[in-house]
Amino acid sequence: MPGAFYEPEGDRYLATELTRGPWDEEAQHAGPPAALLGREIELLEDGAEFQLGRLTFEILRSVPIAPLRVEARIARPGRRVQLVEASLRDAEGEVMRASGWRLRTAEVALPEDAIAADAAPPGPEQGTDADFFPTGKEIGYQTAMEYRFVDGSFLDPGPATVWMRMRHPLVDGEPPSPLQRVLTAADSGNGVSATLDWRRFIFINVDLTVQLERLPAGEWVCLDAVTLPQRSGIGSADTLLYDERGRIGRAMQTLLVGERAS
Repeated sequence: MPGAFYEPEGDRYLATELTRGPWDEEAQHAGPPAALLGREIELLEDGAEFQLGRLTFEILRSVPIAPLRVEARIARPGRRVQLVEASLRDAEGEVMRASGWRLRTAEVALPEDAIAADAAPPGPEQGTDADFFPTGKEIGYQTAMEYRFVDGSFLDPGPATVWMRMRHPLVDGEPPSPLQRVLTAADSGNGVSATLDWRRFIFINVDLTVQLERLPAGEWVCLDAVTLPQRSGIGSADTLLYDERGRIGRAMQTLLVGERAS
């Protein structure tokens, strides 16, 4: 059993079996590579003084379970607001990219009634462990994450509310940061709240946008998700994000919807 999602090797990161997604046994779930891109952005200069307010990931093609290189830059510098970009590549070229805004954090004396008070759902200790739908593989993203459902389940069609926790670090030898924890989980909205039978249909996301009002505290991240497919072959997954203190932000996915080839 691998000890982390990625193992560093020089300037590359070797993806382990823990990154494997449910759609293709040779491809990663998009959560771990999104977190790897987020980690690279965190390493940019003055990272401790800024927080990502929004980060959008474009999934250019399936991310293989293979060695990857990642780089990030500040595309538009600023004292209070900065545009950041990051890119993930395999041996054949770019597989995923990210862009977003990071904002300098500072204490603001807001009136108490101006602060959103969106309480968290029942906590993970009140949730129910649930098995991932069968993938044919014993090791993958489904075993690398812990799931506690307080509403719905993988095999129960419709909206779902689930607490998720990483069982392993993102990069071997490093404790995951709060940003890495939420990015590893946030791409699961369409999976946990599936409204279509995965044996008959695909509903694969081509992107992921994560908006964060604050970073999560603690190891658990909650997804309160709904998947909305349309007969046009386009859909979306809309996910509210929480930690045990309350709301932290939102995730959105654009979905390609279709029937599986017979």
